[in-house]
Amino acid sequence: MTTYSAVRTTGIYCRPGCGAKPRAENVRTFELAAAAEAAGYRACLRCRPYRVAGTVPDEAPELVCRAVQLIIAGVLDESGEAALGARLGLSARHLRRLFHEHLGVTPDQFARSRRAHFARRLLDDSDLSIADIAFASGFGSLRQFNRAMREIFRASPRELRDRRRRTDRLVADGGLALRLPFTTPYDWEAMSTFLASQAIPGVESVEDGVYRRTISLDGDPGLLEIGPGGPDHLLLHAHLPYWEGVIHVVERAARLVAVEADPDVRVPGAWGPFEVAVQAVVRDQLPPEDADDVLRKLVEVYGVPVAGLGHGLTHAFPGAEALTEAELVGPLAQAVASGNVVLDHGAGIGSLETVPGVSADAARQIAMRLDTQRRRELSLPNSAAVDNAS
Repeated sequence: MTTYSAVRTTGIYCRPGCGAKPRAENVRTFELAAAAEAAGYRACLRCRPYRVAGTVPDEAPELVCRAVQLIIAGVLDESGEAALGARLGLSARHLRRLFHEHLGVTPDQFARSRRAHFARRLLDDSDLSIADIAFASGFGSLRQFNRAMREIFRASPRELRDRRRRTDRLVADGGLALRLPFTTPYDWEAMSTFLASQAIPGVESVEDGVYRRTISLDGDPGLLEIGPGGPDHLLLHAHLPYWEGVIHVVERAARLVAVEADPDVRVPGAWGPFEVAVQAVVRDQLPPEDADDVLRKLVEVYGVPVAGLGHGLTHAFPGAEALTEAELVGPLAQAVASGNVVLDHGAGIGSLETVPGVSADAARQIAMRLDTQRRRELSLPNSAAVDNAS
């Protein structure tokens, strides 16, 4: 857990390890950067806490954790706190009370802080225009974007870009390059080895320590590449058809490689919930080589072709509607396509076990990959946990 230190006399908050040395009696601590900002503090220009992957407190209740995951997935981009509460069976007022009690912010403040921090990273790291950055970060308008950046960083987006350091800009041939920050220790070799062992042929590959995968954004294909970047970050190269909403692409990529997870035991997440569910069911029923063959055929027959990528990448993974008649996974696809089973980042085991062909072990594997907060509660198979403690 990252604890941020805020100094009453300066109005600035810092991440651990910052060189600033204020008097102890002047320091307040916050477990979330968003909470420090909600209390009126701004980010330190020296340690730049917006570049650090923050995590939700371990003791936060499951409802709050699931709400956070839904916010990260973009639920508040086009709806309000009432809609988020309805997804969880809560009133907006009760949801705000839970967030205040356990996180120190409202759901809207948490979402706005994440958007603003991501936008600040794009201002530092990329040469995207300010308008592109606003929409890539999930803001609904330039006016909303400018107001949020001034409130959180006390400067306009143009002023913030002018302040970036010479070494911030990531120069890359094609695509958008971004850092995926993590708290040490982080074992990319172990993570990429696991991803390679579970890679879906035609959709994912790992070569020379770089993980690559196809994605689909509203039916248009894209490519992600993730590899080592530095002592405190991985490097993501995103080749996308457009930049709107890229904040959610980056957050899903970060969840996939568990950069925001508990540093002691990092469990790889999922790019697509349905994709992980299909993979878990197939691998639960078949030995590894046969499972790879079945997954390859599912992708080739039902997936969307993507030409010219190389690295063995040929298709985007098919959706549930395409696999309703497929062998082994048809009942799962039918349950998801009909809405009888909802696979979000917080899926429970119970509803999965009611689907024909989904065993208790497969349901446990799916739930673990989709729900970052429940991973400590589940018995983690050795093949799914990347242990950094040693």
